[in-house]
Amino acid sequence: MKVVKSLLLGTAAGLIAVGGAQAADLPVKAKAVEYVKICSLYGAGFYYIPGSDTCIKLGGYLRAEVALNAGGNYSAQYNGVFAANNRLTNYYSMRAREDLNIDTRTATEYGVVRTYFDAVFTWTTGSYAGTGSATGATTYSGAAPVANGSDGGISGGALGVYYAFIQFAGFTLGKSVSQFDAPWINYPGNNFDQLVGGSGTTNGVPQVSYTADFGQGVTATVSVQDQTQIFQTNIWNTAGMTTSGVLGGAYGSNDFGGTRSPDIVGAVRVDQAWGLFQASVAAHDNHPGYYGATEVTGHPEDKWGWAVQLALSIKNIPTGAGDVINISGVYTEGASRYNFQELAATSYSMFGSSNAAYQSIGFAGVSDAVFGPGGQLELTKTYGFRGAYTHNWSPYWNTALYGAWAAVNYNGTAKGLICGSAAFATLTGTCNPDFNIGQVGVITRWTPVKNLTFSADFTYSHLDQKYSGVITTPALTSVAKPAATYELKDQDTYSLLLRAQRNW
Repeated sequence: MKVVKSLLLGTAAGLIAVGGAQAADLPVKAKAVEYVKICSLYGAGFYYIPGSDTCIKLGGYLRAEVALNAGGNYSAQYNGVFAANNRLTNYYSMRAREDLNIDTRTATEYGVVRTYFDAVFTWTTGSYAGTGSATGATTYSGAAPVANGSDGGISGGALGVYYAFIQFAGFTLGKSVSQFDAPWINYPGNNFDQLVGGSGTTNGVPQVSYTADFGQGVTATVSVQDQTQIFQTNIWNTAGMTTSGVLGGAYGSNDFGGTRSPDIVGAVRVDQAWGLFQASVAAHDNHPGYYGATEVTGHPEDKWGWAVQLALSIKNIPTGAGDVINISGVYTEGASRYNFQELAATSYSMFGSSNAAYQSIGFAGVSDAVFGPGGQLELTKTYGFRGAYTHNWSPYWNTALYGAWAAVNYNGTAKGLICGSAAFATLTGTCNPDFNIGQVGVITRWTPVKNLTFSADFTYSHLDQKYSGVITTPALTSVAKPAATYELKDQDTYSLLLRAQRNW
C-alpha cells in the first residue's frame, strides 16, 4: 500500500512539474507597440498619427528682423509718428516671430479630408506718440510696461491666427487665403508688406468656398467671404470732416453699419508648366450707418461695389533656372481693399521740408464710398498693378526687382462734398482728393544652408497727391506738429528690412 501511495504521489508531482514547464514555455503576448510611420501620400514631412490612418505634418518658421525707416510690419512711413519726421519718429523697428502650422490629411471614400492651422507669436517694437500735454508727455503704443514701471514691454507680444480651415470634397470652410488673391498673395517677389496694386489676405479671411477641378490644370472657384475684418476701407460721412482729420488722411467720420452680406467671389485659374493665369471677380456690399447719432436721422441706401483682377506668372524663362515673373492688375469701384490689400495703408499723412511754409505735407485717403447729409453713397474708383522679376544667381543667392502703382479717383459729387467742407476753408490753391502711389524695390536673399535665409529688402515710395497751395491747421499733438501753415506737396520715403528666417 505504501508503494502504491508513493507511486501516485510521485506521478502527481511529475505531472505538476511537466505542466509548469510547459506553461513557462508558452509565448507571452507582448503589448502592441505603435511606431511612428512615414506617410508618403502627401509629400515630404508627413507621418501617420499612431493608431490612426490620418497623416500629420508640423511646420513653421522663426524670424528675427530689423526695419529701418519702417513700422513693425515691414511698412513704409506713410502716416502717424512714423511719417512725422521729427523726434517721435522711429528710425528703426525690431520684431521677432515664431510661426507654427499643423496640416492633417485623411483619405476617405469622398476624397482627402484636410485640416490646416497656422498661428504666430510676435513681439514688435512699439512707438511713442504725443498726448497733447503742455509738458510734451508721450505714451508708448507697444506692449504694457513691465512691473518696475519702465516702458520695457519685455514680456509683451501678440498671438495671431492666420489660417484655420477644413477642406473636403472641393469645399474650403474656415479662415484661409481669399480665393480672389493671386497665388503669391501680397508678395510677387518682395518682403515689403504694403505693396499696393491688388488684393492680399496674408492673415486669412473667413469663407465658404467650392473649387471644381476640370483637369489639365484648370479650376474654377466660387466663394462667400467675410468683408468686415479685411475687405473694408472707409465709408466716410463728410459731416464729420475736420482740418486735423483731413491732414491725417480722413475725409469725415467712418460710418459703417452692421454686417448684411458677405463678399461674393469667383475665380478661374489655369496652372501649366509655363506658369499660371488667374482671373478673379468680387462683389462687395457697402452698408452705411446713419446720417446722425440716432436712427431717426435716416441713412443712405446700400450700394454694391465690385472688383476684377488678372494675374499672370511666367516660369522657365531663359534668364536662368527657377527665374519667374509675377504680375497682376486690378480695377475696383466701391471695393478698394481689392487694390489696397489688408496690410496696405489707407491713410497717408507725410511731412517734409518746405521753402514756402513751416513744413510741407502730403495727405490722402482711400475709401469705398463717401456721402454727405441726406445724400447717397458715392463709390470710389481705384486701379493699379504690381509685379516682380526674380533671378537666381546660384542655388544660394537670388534677387528680385519689384514694383507697384495704384490710383484713387473720387467722382465729382464726392469731390464737391470733400472740398466744400469747412475743413478746407484755409486752403489756398487746388483741392483734389485724387492721388497715386508708386512703389519700387529690390530684395536679395542668401540661403547658405537649407531652410535658413538672410535677406535685405529696400523699398522707395512716392505719394503723388493732387493738392496745391498752403493750408493752415490747428496743432496735431499726436505727432507733435504745431498750429501752422503747411505747403501741400508730393512726398517720398524709403525703408530697408534686414531679416533672418529659419524654416522647419
